[in-house]
Amino acid sequence: MKALPRILVVVLLAAAVAGVLALKSRSTAPEPAAGAAEAVVSPEPAQAAQETPVPEAPVAAPAPPEGLPRLVELGADKCVPCKMMAPILDELKTEYAGKMDVQFIDVWKNPRAGEEYGIQLIPTQIFFDGSGKELFRHTGFFPKEDILAAWKELGFDFGTAPDKEPAFSRWEPAQPDTRPRDAVCYLCDGDIDGRTRTVMSTPAGDVGFCAPHCYVITFASLTDEAKSHQNAAVTDWTAGTRVPVMEAVYLYGMDGDGRPEVKAFAGRNAAEAERARSGGNVFSWEQFEAKETAARCGFCDRPVYPEDASVVRVDGMQTWGCCVMCALGVAARTGKDIHMTARDVLTGEPITVTTLEGHVAKLEPPSAVAWAGARKDPEGKIVSTGCFKQGFFASEANLRKWVEAHPAATGHQVTIEQALVAKMKLTPEQISKACKIGECAPR
Repeated sequence: MKALPRILVVVLLAAAVAGVLALKSRSTAPEPAAGAAEAVVSPEPAQAAQETPVPEAPVAAPAPPEGLPRLVELGADKCVPCKMMAPILDELKTEYAGKMDVQFIDVWKNPRAGEEYGIQLIPTQIFFDGSGKELFRHTGFFPKEDILAAWKELGFDFGTAPDKEPAFSRWEPAQPDTRPRDAVCYLCDGDIDGRTRTVMSTPAGDVGFCAPHCYVITFASLTDEAKSHQNAAVTDWTAGTRVPVMEAVYLYGMDGDGRPEVKAFAGRNAAEAERARSGGNVFSWEQFEAKETAARCGFCDRPVYPEDASVVRVDGMQTWGCCVMCALGVAARTGKDIHMTARDVLTGEPITVTTLEGHVAKLEPPSAVAWAGARKDPEGKIVSTGCFKQGFFASEANLRKWVEAHPAATGHQVTIEQALVAKMKLTPEQISKACKIGECAPR
C-alpha cells in the first residue's frame, strides 16, 4: 500500500473513533505487535496492540453464572476490528457454552462502561476468573486460537470444541459424471470440443484439454525440469488433424463476452482465411505462448485470463487470482492487506473482500459464502478437488441453487473468513508449491 492510502486508513480509523468515545488518554501506548488491529480512542495515532497490563486496581466483573470464567469485550458495533471480532465471540459463546461466559459491551452506546473499565483502545478483551477477578486484558483484534491459548496460560483449558458439520456439504455426487474420460478436460473438467482439443502425451497415455489455454496452464504447473512442448499437439480447426503445438499457427480472437477465443491451424494460409471470416490476430507459437502467459495469478503464478480471474489489489498494485481461493492467498504470499473482487458463480454479481492483518475486515454483501470443492478420501480425510471447483456466492441460497444444478459437484460451504485463515496458515514452502503439479502430474 502506498503512503497516501496508509494515511487515509489511519485518518479514517481515528476519525471514526475520536469524538464518539471521549476517555482520558494515557501518556504511553503498548508496543505494536503484528497481527493485531485496533481503533484508537485518544488523539494519538493508531497503533497495533496486543497485551495490556492489568491495572493496579483491576475492575471486578459481576460474578458470571455458576462461577464460570468470563470474557468481556468492550468495543463498538461500527469499528472495523470490533466487527471482525463479532463472529469469533459468537463462536466462543456457542462452542463453549457452560464452560465460558462471553459478553460484549458497546462503549459508544454505553460510554460509562468504558470509563468504569478504564478502556482507551477498542476493542479490548478482559479475562475474568469465576469470582469476577480480572486476570488479563488485550487490545486490538484477537484471533480465536490466541484467545483459547491465553485462557490456557491462565489455567483454564476448555478442551477442543466439538467438530462442526459444515452449514452445507455434499461429499458424494448426486449423480455420477458419465462423460467419457476423453471428452473431459484434464484441468477444468469442461467438455472438450473436438475442434479445439489439445493433447499432451504422457507415459500413461494421452491427456486431453478443452483448449490450448488449459494446456498452457498445466504445462506451467509441471515441476519436471525436463518438460517439453514437444509432447503436445493441437487440433487443426479446419481439418481436424493433430498439429504439434510449436508448429501450429494460432488465430486469437474474442467471443461475445470479451473472452479470448483460440483456433489452431496447420498453416498460416488457413489461419488467414479464417481471420478474414471471423476477425482476430494470427500468431506464431512463440507469440501465442507469450500472450497466454502474460497475466499470472498473484498467488500460485499460473497463467490466467483476466476475464476469468478475480481482481486483487495489493499495496497499490493490481494482480489476479486464478480462483477465489488463490485470490485470498495473495494476502498470504505478500503478507499485506488486499482488496479483491470476485463474481457470484451463479449470478455474476460482484463480491468484494477487504482484509486486515490476515482477517476479513469488510465483506460485501455480508451474506457472501464460499464453496470449497472437495471430497473425502478412503480414510475420510477431506481433500481438494482442484482450483476450478471453488467459488464465492452472494448467499447460501445461491450456493444451494448452484450445487443443485451441478449434480456431480462435491464439497462443503465455508465462510470467507475460514477460507482466508486457511491460506494465512500456509508456510512459505507450501505457498511456493501451491497449484504446482508434482506427484499428481499426468501419467
